[in-house]
Amino acid sequence: MSPPETPPPAGGLAARLRRRRERLAALPALPVEGRLTRIVGLTLEAAGCIAPIGARCRVVGSDRRPVEAEVVGFADRRLFLMPSGDIHGLMPHARVIPSAASSTVALGEELLGRVLDGNGRVLDGRPPPQAARRLPLAGRRLNPLARKPIREPLDVGVRAINALLTVGRGQRMGLFAGSGVGKSVLLGMMTRFTNAEVIVVGLIGERGREVQEFIQEILGPAGMARAVVVAAPADDPPLKRLHGATLATRIAEYFRDQGRQVLLLMDSLTRYAQAQREIALAIGEPPATKGYPPSVFARLPSLVERAGNDEAGGSITAFYTVLAEGDDTNDPIADAARAILDGHIVLSRALAESGQYPAIDVEASISRLLPHVADARQQALARRFKQLYSSYMRNRDLINVGAYTAGSDPAVDEAMRFQPRLREFLMQGMDASVSLEASLEQLEALLGDGVAR
Repeated sequence: MSPPETPPPAGGLAARLRRRRERLAALPALPVEGRLTRIVGLTLEAAGCIAPIGARCRVVGSDRRPVEAEVVGFADRRLFLMPSGDIHGLMPHARVIPSAASSTVALGEELLGRVLDGNGRVLDGRPPPQAARRLPLAGRRLNPLARKPIREPLDVGVRAINALLTVGRGQRMGLFAGSGVGKSVLLGMMTRFTNAEVIVVGLIGERGREVQEFIQEILGPAGMARAVVVAAPADDPPLKRLHGATLATRIAEYFRDQGRQVLLLMDSLTRYAQAQREIALAIGEPPATKGYPPSVFARLPSLVERAGNDEAGGSITAFYTVLAEGDDTNDPIADAARAILDGHIVLSRALAESGQYPAIDVEASISRLLPHVADARQQALARRFKQLYSSYMRNRDLINVGAYTAGSDPAVDEAMRFQPRLREFLMQGMDASVSLEASLEQLEALLGDGVAR
Protein backbone atom coordinates (compact mmCIF):
# COMPACT_ATOMS: atom_id res chain seq x y z
CA MET A 1 0.00 0.00 0.00
CA SER A 2 1.49 3.31 -1.11
CA PRO A 3 1.88 6.05 1.46
CA PRO A 4 -0.57 8.95 1.22
CA GLU A 5 0.60 11.96 -0.79
CA THR A 6 1.96 14.82 1.25
CA PRO A 7 -0.18 17.92 0.74
CA PRO A 8 1.63 21.08 -0.40
CA PRO A 9 2.64 23.40 2.40
CA ALA A 10 -0.07 25.75 3.44
CA GLY A 11 0.06 28.96 1.53
CA GLY A 12 2.67 27.64 -0.98
CA LEU A 13 0.96 27.61 -4.39
CA ALA A 14 -1.92 29.74 -3.19
CA ALA A 15 0.47 32.37 -1.88
CA ARG A 16 2.40 32.47 -5.14
CA LEU A 17 -0.81 32.89 -7.18
CA ARG A 18 -1.99 35.61 -4.81
CA ARG A 19 1.29 37.52 -5.08
CA ARG A 20 1.17 37.22 -8.87
CA ARG A 21 -2.37 38.61 -8.98
CA GLU A 22 -1.28 41.47 -6.77
CA ARG A 23 1.64 42.31 -9.06
CA LEU A 24 -0.62 42.24 -12.12
CA ALA A 25 -3.18 44.37 -10.34
CA ALA A 26 -0.49 46.90 -9.52
CA LEU A 27 0.31 47.34 -13.23
CA PRO A 28 -1.61 50.13 -14.95
CA ALA A 29 -4.31 49.06 -17.39
CA LEU A 30 -3.63 49.53 -21.08
CA PRO A 31 -3.77 51.95 -22.70
CA VAL A 32 -2.48 54.79 -20.51
CA GLU A 33 -2.51 58.34 -21.82
CA GLY A 34 0.76 60.28 -21.80
CA ARG A 35 2.30 63.55 -22.88
CA LEU A 36 4.60 64.50 -25.72
CA THR A 37 8.01 65.51 -24.37
CA ARG A 38 10.29 65.84 -27.38
CA ILE A 39 10.41 65.76 -31.18
CA VAL A 40 13.69 64.80 -32.85
CA GLY A 41 13.39 64.83 -36.60
CA LEU A 42 10.29 62.75 -37.28
CA THR A 43 10.51 60.81 -34.02
CA LEU A 44 8.11 61.71 -31.22
CA GLU A 45 8.94 60.89 -27.59
CA ALA A 46 6.14 60.43 -25.08
CA ALA A 47 6.34 60.10 -21.28
CA GLY A 48 3.80 58.54 -18.94
CA CYS A 49 2.33 56.53 -21.79
CA ILE A 50 2.09 52.72 -21.82
CA ALA A 51 1.45 50.88 -25.09
CA PRO A 52 2.95 47.88 -26.89
CA ILE A 53 5.13 47.99 -30.01
CA GLY A 54 2.94 48.52 -33.07
CA ALA A 55 0.10 50.19 -31.14
CA ARG A 56 -1.65 53.09 -32.83
CA CYS A 57 -1.72 56.43 -31.03
CA ARG A 58 -3.35 59.82 -31.53
CA VAL A 59 -1.32 62.90 -30.68
CA VAL A 60 -3.61 65.88 -30.17
CA GLY A 61 -1.96 69.18 -31.08
CA SER A 62 -2.83 72.80 -30.37
CA ASP A 63 -5.43 72.91 -33.13
CA ARG A 64 -7.17 69.82 -31.72
CA ARG A 65 -6.37 67.95 -34.92
CA PRO A 66 -5.12 64.45 -34.03
CA VAL A 67 -1.92 63.19 -35.65
CA GLU A 68 -1.80 59.45 -36.21
CA ALA A 69 1.37 57.75 -34.94
CA GLU A 70 2.63 54.27 -34.15
CA VAL A 71 4.81 52.96 -31.33
CA VAL A 72 8.12 51.88 -32.86
CA GLY A 73 10.30 51.58 -29.75
CA PHE A 74 10.76 52.45 -26.09
CA ALA A 75 13.54 53.19 -23.59
CA ASP A 76 12.96 53.22 -19.85
CA ARG A 77 9.69 55.10 -19.42
CA ARG A 78 9.70 56.80 -22.80
CA LEU A 79 7.88 55.65 -25.91
CA PHE A 80 9.17 56.40 -29.40
CA LEU A 81 6.43 57.20 -31.90
CA MET A 82 6.63 57.61 -35.64
CA PRO A 83 3.89 59.76 -37.23
CA SER A 84 2.05 58.63 -40.34
CA GLY A 85 0.95 62.14 -41.25
CA ASP A 86 1.85 65.82 -41.00
CA ILE A 87 3.08 66.86 -37.53
CA HIS A 88 2.37 70.58 -38.05
CA GLY A 89 0.74 72.07 -34.94
CA LEU A 90 2.24 69.73 -32.34
CA MET A 91 3.64 71.40 -29.24
CA PRO A 92 5.25 70.34 -25.93
CA HIS A 93 3.05 68.29 -23.62
CA ALA A 94 0.54 67.44 -26.34
CA ARG A 95 -1.74 64.59 -25.32
CA VAL A 96 -0.74 61.11 -26.54
CA ILE A 97 -3.73 58.78 -26.54
CA PRO A 98 -2.86 55.15 -27.36
CA SER A 99 -5.36 52.65 -28.68
CA ALA A 100 -5.55 49.06 -27.53
CA ALA A 101 -6.66 47.90 -30.99
CA SER A 102 -4.09 46.71 -33.54
CA SER A 103 -3.91 48.09 -37.07
CA THR A 104 -6.69 46.79 -39.29
CA VAL A 105 -7.68 47.35 -42.91
CA ALA A 106 -11.04 47.17 -44.71
CA LEU A 107 -10.93 44.38 -47.31
CA GLY A 108 -13.47 43.28 -49.88
CA GLU A 109 -14.41 43.20 -53.57
CA GLU A 110 -15.22 46.91 -53.34
CA LEU A 111 -11.48 47.68 -53.38
CA LEU A 112 -11.19 46.75 -57.07
CA GLY A 113 -10.74 49.85 -59.18
CA ARG A 114 -9.77 52.03 -56.20
CA VAL A 115 -6.64 54.01 -55.28
CA LEU A 116 -5.59 54.04 -51.62
CA ASP A 117 -2.86 55.75 -49.63
CA GLY A 118 -0.48 54.00 -47.23
CA ASN A 119 -3.04 54.22 -44.41
CA GLY A 120 -5.82 52.66 -46.47
CA ARG A 121 -7.68 55.92 -47.14
CA VAL A 122 -9.03 56.61 -50.63
CA LEU A 123 -7.16 58.99 -52.94
CA ASP A 124 -9.47 58.91 -55.97
CA GLY A 125 -12.07 61.36 -54.62
CA ARG A 126 -14.85 58.78 -54.57
CA PRO A 127 -16.71 57.66 -51.41
CA PRO A 128 -14.80 55.18 -49.24
CA PRO A 129 -15.49 51.55 -50.21
CA GLN A 130 -17.97 49.79 -47.96
CA ALA A 131 -15.79 46.74 -47.51
CA ALA A 132 -17.32 43.69 -45.90
CA ARG A 133 -14.67 42.97 -43.27
CA ARG A 134 -11.91 44.64 -41.30
CA LEU A 135 -8.95 42.32 -40.90
CA PRO A 136 -5.51 42.74 -39.26
CA LEU A 137 -2.95 44.51 -41.40
CA ALA A 138 -0.26 42.03 -40.40
CA GLY A 139 -1.84 39.11 -42.27
CA ARG A 140 -0.79 35.54 -41.61
CA ARG A 141 2.30 33.48 -42.25
CA LEU A 142 1.98 30.51 -44.58
CA ASN A 143 3.11 27.14 -43.33
CA PRO A 144 6.03 26.19 -45.61
CA LEU A 145 4.60 22.69 -45.97
CA ALA A 146 1.20 24.07 -46.95
CA ARG A 147 2.51 25.97 -49.97
CA LYS A 148 1.40 24.46 -53.26
CA PRO A 149 4.42 23.71 -55.51
CA ILE A 150 5.00 26.09 -58.42
CA ARG A 151 4.49 24.08 -61.61
CA GLU A 152 2.31 26.25 -63.86
CA PRO A 153 3.96 28.86 -66.15
CA LEU A 154 2.59 32.38 -66.15
CA ASP A 155 2.18 34.32 -69.38
CA VAL A 156 3.47 37.88 -68.80
CA GLY A 157 3.20 38.99 -72.44
CA VAL A 158 6.92 39.85 -72.77
CA ARG A 159 8.73 37.59 -75.25
CA ALA A 160 12.19 37.64 -73.64
CA ILE A 161 10.76 36.73 -70.22
CA ASN A 162 8.29 34.14 -71.49
CA ALA A 163 10.87 32.25 -73.56
CA LEU A 164 14.15 32.65 -71.66
CA LEU A 165 13.15 33.48 -68.05
CA THR A 166 9.76 31.78 -67.74
CA VAL A 167 7.93 32.79 -64.58
CA GLY A 168 5.81 30.32 -62.62
CA ARG A 169 2.46 31.20 -61.11
CA GLY A 170 3.23 32.03 -57.47
CA GLN A 171 6.88 32.94 -58.10
CA ARG A 172 8.57 36.02 -56.63
CA MET A 173 10.86 37.85 -59.02
CA GLY A 174 13.10 40.87 -58.64
CA LEU A 175 13.43 43.55 -61.30
CA PHE A 176 16.87 45.12 -60.88
CA ALA A 177 17.39 48.43 -62.63
CA GLY A 178 19.03 51.80 -62.32
CA SER A 179 17.18 55.02 -62.97
CA GLY A 180 15.93 55.73 -66.48
CA VAL A 181 16.44 52.31 -68.08
CA GLY A 182 12.79 51.37 -68.67
CA LYS A 183 11.80 49.77 -65.38
CA SER A 184 8.39 51.44 -65.23
CA VAL A 185 7.69 50.69 -68.88
CA LEU A 186 8.42 46.98 -68.39
CA LEU A 187 6.23 46.94 -65.25
CA GLY A 188 3.45 48.54 -67.25
CA MET A 189 3.73 45.94 -70.01
CA MET A 190 3.45 43.10 -67.50
CA THR A 191 0.53 44.87 -65.80
CA ARG A 192 -1.47 45.01 -69.02
CA PHE A 193 -0.46 41.68 -70.55
CA THR A 194 -0.17 39.25 -67.62
CA ASN A 195 -2.91 36.65 -67.31
CA ALA A 196 -4.14 37.41 -63.76
CA GLU A 197 -7.56 37.84 -62.19
CA VAL A 198 -6.53 40.63 -59.79
CA ILE A 199 -3.65 43.09 -59.98
CA VAL A 200 -2.36 44.85 -56.86
CA VAL A 201 0.12 47.68 -57.45
CA GLY A 202 2.19 49.18 -54.64
CA LEU A 203 3.86 52.47 -55.63
CA ILE A 204 6.15 52.95 -52.65
CA GLY A 205 8.46 55.93 -52.32
CA GLU A 206 8.35 56.90 -55.98
CA ARG A 207 7.62 60.28 -57.57
CA GLY A 208 4.09 61.53 -56.98
CA ARG A 209 3.48 62.35 -60.64
CA GLU A 210 4.04 58.70 -61.57
CA VAL A 211 0.89 57.64 -59.72
CA GLN A 212 -1.46 59.45 -62.10
CA GLU A 213 0.59 58.39 -65.11
CA PHE A 214 0.55 54.75 -64.06
CA ILE A 215 -3.22 54.74 -63.56
CA GLN A 216 -4.20 56.61 -66.72
CA GLU A 217 -1.53 55.64 -69.24
CA ILE A 218 -0.41 52.18 -68.13
CA LEU A 219 -3.42 50.60 -66.45
CA GLY A 220 -6.19 52.40 -68.29
CA PRO A 221 -9.90 51.87 -67.57
CA ALA A 222 -9.84 48.17 -68.48
CA GLY A 223 -6.81 47.39 -66.33
CA MET A 224 -8.04 49.51 -63.44
CA ALA A 225 -11.29 47.53 -63.28
CA ARG A 226 -9.38 44.50 -61.96
CA ALA A 227 -6.69 46.40 -60.03
CA VAL A 228 -6.08 47.97 -56.64
CA VAL A 229 -3.42 50.69 -56.40
CA VAL A 230 -1.72 51.62 -53.14
CA ALA A 231 0.26 54.85 -53.47
CA ALA A 232 2.71 56.07 -50.83
CA PRO A 233 4.94 58.55 -52.73
CA ALA A 234 8.33 59.84 -51.66
CA ASP A 235 6.98 62.84 -49.73
CA ASP A 236 4.98 60.62 -47.36
CA PRO A 237 6.45 59.95 -43.89
CA PRO A 238 8.56 56.77 -43.69
CA LEU A 239 5.97 54.94 -41.58
CA LYS A 240 3.30 55.59 -44.20
CA ARG A 241 5.58 54.24 -46.94
CA LEU A 242 6.27 51.18 -44.81
CA HIS A 243 2.55 50.63 -44.26
CA GLY A 244 1.88 51.12 -47.98
CA ALA A 245 3.97 48.08 -48.88
CA THR A 246 2.38 46.03 -46.09
CA LEU A 247 -1.11 47.12 -47.15
CA ALA A 248 -0.54 46.16 -50.80
CA THR A 249 0.66 42.74 -49.70
CA ARG A 250 -2.31 42.33 -47.34
CA ILE A 251 -4.78 43.15 -50.11
CA ALA A 252 -3.10 40.61 -52.38
CA GLU A 253 -3.34 38.03 -49.58
CA TYR A 254 -7.06 38.68 -49.21
CA PHE A 255 -7.78 37.96 -52.87
CA ARG A 256 -5.48 34.92 -52.82
CA ASP A 257 -7.45 33.56 -49.88
CA GLN A 258 -10.54 33.77 -52.12
CA GLY A 259 -8.83 31.39 -54.56
CA ARG A 260 -7.87 34.17 -57.03
CA GLN A 261 -4.75 34.36 -59.19
CA VAL A 262 -3.13 37.66 -58.12
CA LEU A 263 -0.31 39.67 -59.66
CA LEU A 264 1.49 41.88 -57.11
CA LEU A 265 3.76 44.64 -58.42
CA MET A 266 5.85 46.45 -55.79
CA ASP A 267 7.74 49.53 -56.94
CA SER A 268 10.03 49.54 -55.14
CA LEU A 269 11.49 47.18 -52.55
CA THR A 270 14.45 49.53 -52.14
CA ARG A 271 12.24 52.44 -51.04
CA TYR A 272 10.56 50.10 -48.54
CA ALA A 273 13.98 49.26 -47.09
CA GLN A 274 14.96 52.93 -47.00
CA ALA A 275 11.78 53.78 -45.08
CA GLN A 276 12.63 51.15 -42.48
CA ARG A 277 16.18 52.51 -42.33
CA GLU A 278 14.88 56.02 -41.58
CA ILE A 279 12.72 54.70 -38.75
CA ALA A 280 15.41 52.47 -37.27
CA LEU A 281 18.11 55.14 -37.31
CA ALA A 282 15.73 57.71 -35.84
CA ILE A 283 15.12 55.58 -32.73
CA GLY A 284 18.82 54.84 -32.25
CA GLU A 285 19.41 51.48 -33.94
CA PRO A 286 23.06 51.32 -35.04
CA PRO A 287 23.83 50.99 -38.76
CA ALA A 288 25.40 47.72 -39.86
CA THR A 289 25.94 47.49 -43.63
CA LYS A 290 26.46 50.71 -45.59
CA GLY A 291 24.12 52.61 -43.29
CA TYR A 292 21.40 49.95 -43.16
CA PRO A 293 20.51 48.70 -39.64
CA PRO A 294 19.94 44.94 -39.08
CA SER A 295 16.16 45.38 -38.81
CA VAL A 296 16.03 46.28 -42.51
CA PHE A 297 17.33 42.86 -43.51
CA ALA A 298 14.87 41.20 -41.12
CA ARG A 299 11.94 43.12 -42.62
CA LEU A 300 12.63 42.19 -46.24
CA PRO A 301 11.97 38.42 -45.98
CA SER A 302 8.98 38.98 -43.69
CA LEU A 303 7.36 40.99 -46.51
CA VAL A 304 8.45 38.87 -49.47
CA GLU A 305 7.60 35.51 -47.90
CA ARG A 306 3.92 36.48 -47.73
CA ALA A 307 3.64 36.09 -51.52
CA GLY A 308 3.38 32.72 -53.27
CA ASN A 309 0.86 29.88 -53.55
CA ASP A 310 -1.38 28.65 -50.78
CA GLU A 311 -2.89 25.23 -50.25
CA ALA A 312 -6.38 26.27 -51.43
CA GLY A 313 -5.37 27.05 -55.03
CA GLY A 314 -4.89 30.82 -54.82
CA SER A 315 -1.60 32.44 -55.76
CA ILE A 316 0.34 35.70 -55.57
CA THR A 317 2.90 36.13 -58.32
CA ALA A 318 5.05 39.08 -57.24
CA PHE A 319 7.48 41.37 -59.02
CA TYR A 320 9.58 43.61 -56.77
CA THR A 321 11.66 46.36 -58.33
CA VAL A 322 15.09 46.92 -56.80
CA LEU A 323 16.91 50.17 -57.55
CA ALA A 324 20.55 49.65 -58.47
CA GLU A 325 22.06 52.89 -57.20
CA GLY A 326 24.85 53.92 -59.53
CA ASP A 327 23.99 50.81 -61.60
CA ASP A 328 25.53 48.72 -58.83
CA THR A 329 23.52 45.48 -58.60
CA ASN A 330 25.61 44.37 -55.60
CA ASP A 331 24.55 47.01 -53.09
CA PRO A 332 23.23 45.59 -49.75
CA ILE A 333 19.53 45.69 -50.63
CA ALA A 334 20.03 44.20 -54.09
CA ASP A 335 22.23 41.47 -52.65
CA ALA A 336 19.70 40.67 -49.90
CA ALA A 337 16.81 40.66 -52.38
CA ARG A 338 18.64 38.30 -54.71
CA ALA A 339 19.01 35.82 -51.85
CA ILE A 340 15.33 35.75 -50.85
CA LEU A 341 13.64 35.97 -54.26
CA ASP A 342 13.02 33.19 -56.78
CA GLY A 343 14.95 34.89 -59.56
CA HIS A 344 15.81 38.30 -60.93
CA ILE A 345 15.62 40.24 -64.18
CA VAL A 346 18.40 42.78 -64.71
CA LEU A 347 17.94 45.82 -66.95
CA SER A 348 21.16 47.14 -68.48
CA ARG A 349 21.86 50.83 -69.02
CA ALA A 350 24.24 50.02 -71.88
CA LEU A 351 21.52 48.09 -73.70
CA ALA A 352 19.00 50.87 -73.10
CA GLU A 353 21.43 53.45 -74.48
CA SER A 354 21.93 51.30 -77.57
CA GLY A 355 18.17 51.42 -78.24
CA GLN A 356 17.22 47.93 -77.07
CA TYR A 357 13.91 47.93 -75.20
CA PRO A 358 13.13 46.24 -72.94
CA ALA A 359 16.81 46.38 -71.96
CA ILE A 360 16.90 42.90 -70.39
CA ASP A 361 20.40 41.57 -69.78
CA VAL A 362 19.77 37.85 -70.30
CA GLU A 363 23.32 37.00 -69.15
CA ALA A 364 22.79 38.49 -65.67
CA SER A 365 19.13 37.41 -65.32
CA ILE A 366 17.84 34.08 -64.08
CA SER A 367 14.58 32.36 -63.17
CA ARG A 368 15.30 29.76 -60.51
CA LEU A 369 12.07 27.92 -61.26
CA LEU A 370 12.64 27.55 -65.01
CA PRO A 371 13.38 23.79 -64.67
CA HIS A 372 10.01 23.33 -62.93
CA VAL A 373 7.81 25.24 -65.38
CA ALA A 374 9.57 24.60 -68.73
CA ASP A 375 10.08 21.32 -70.55
CA ALA A 376 13.50 19.99 -71.55
CA ARG A 377 13.20 21.32 -75.12
CA GLN A 378 12.60 24.91 -74.00
CA GLN A 379 15.44 24.71 -71.48
CA ALA A 380 17.83 23.53 -74.19
CA LEU A 381 16.76 26.36 -76.52
CA ALA A 382 17.16 28.93 -73.73
CA ARG A 383 20.67 27.64 -72.95
CA ARG A 384 21.57 27.80 -76.64
CA PHE A 385 20.31 31.38 -76.86
CA LYS A 386 22.37 32.45 -73.84
CA GLN A 387 25.51 30.74 -75.16
CA LEU A 388 25.31 32.56 -78.48
CA TYR A 389 24.46 35.87 -76.82
CA SER A 390 27.29 35.56 -74.29
CA SER A 391 29.85 34.61 -76.95
CA TYR A 392 29.07 37.76 -78.89
CA MET A 393 28.95 40.07 -75.86
CA ARG A 394 32.33 38.85 -74.56
CA ASN A 395 33.97 39.67 -77.90
CA ARG A 396 31.89 42.69 -78.85
CA ASP A 397 34.65 45.25 -78.33
CA LEU A 398 37.08 43.31 -80.51
CA ILE A 399 34.43 42.91 -83.20
CA ASN A 400 33.45 46.59 -83.15
CA VAL A 401 37.03 47.87 -83.58
CA GLY A 402 37.79 45.29 -86.27
CA ALA A 403 40.37 43.44 -84.19
CA TYR A 404 38.63 40.10 -84.53
CA THR A 405 39.53 38.00 -87.56
CA ALA A 406 36.77 35.81 -88.96
CA GLY A 407 37.57 32.12 -88.57
CA SER A 408 39.61 32.55 -85.38
CA ASP A 409 36.87 31.00 -83.22
CA PRO A 410 33.93 29.04 -84.72
CA ALA A 411 31.74 29.82 -81.69
CA VAL A 412 32.27 33.58 -82.11
CA ASP A 413 31.67 33.32 -85.87
CA GLU A 414 28.36 31.60 -85.23
CA ALA A 415 27.40 34.16 -82.59
CA MET A 416 28.13 36.98 -85.06
CA ARG A 417 25.78 35.41 -87.62
CA PHE A 418 23.00 35.06 -85.08
CA GLN A 419 23.46 38.40 -83.30
CA PRO A 420 21.02 40.53 -85.38
CA ARG A 421 18.27 37.93 -84.90
CA LEU A 422 19.03 37.54 -81.19
CA ARG A 423 18.76 41.30 -80.68
CA GLU A 424 15.53 41.44 -82.65
CA PHE A 425 14.10 38.61 -80.52
CA LEU A 426 14.84 40.55 -77.30
CA MET A 427 13.23 43.78 -78.54
CA GLN A 428 9.50 44.39 -78.20
CA GLY A 429 7.25 47.43 -78.46
CA MET A 430 5.61 48.60 -75.27
CA ASP A 431 2.13 48.19 -76.80
CA ALA A 432 2.78 44.77 -78.32
CA SER A 433 1.91 41.60 -76.42
CA VAL A 434 3.56 38.27 -77.26
CA SER A 435 1.90 35.26 -75.67
CA LEU A 436 3.80 32.41 -74.04
CA GLU A 437 2.94 30.04 -76.89
CA ALA A 438 4.03 32.55 -79.54
CA SER A 439 7.26 33.27 -77.65
CA LEU A 440 8.19 29.58 -77.59
CA GLU A 441 7.30 29.16 -81.27
CA GLN A 442 9.53 32.11 -82.23
CA LEU A 443 12.38 30.75 -80.08
CA GLU A 444 12.02 27.36 -81.80
CA ALA A 445 12.02 29.02 -85.23
CA LEU A 446 15.16 30.99 -84.33
CA LEU A 447 17.32 28.21 -82.87
CA GLY A 448 15.46 24.96 -83.43
CA ASP A 449 17.72 23.67 -86.22
CA GLY A 450 20.82 23.92 -84.03
CA VAL A 451 19.49 22.13 -80.95
CA ALA A 452 19.03 18.38 -80.88
CA ARG A 453 15.61 17.11 -79.92
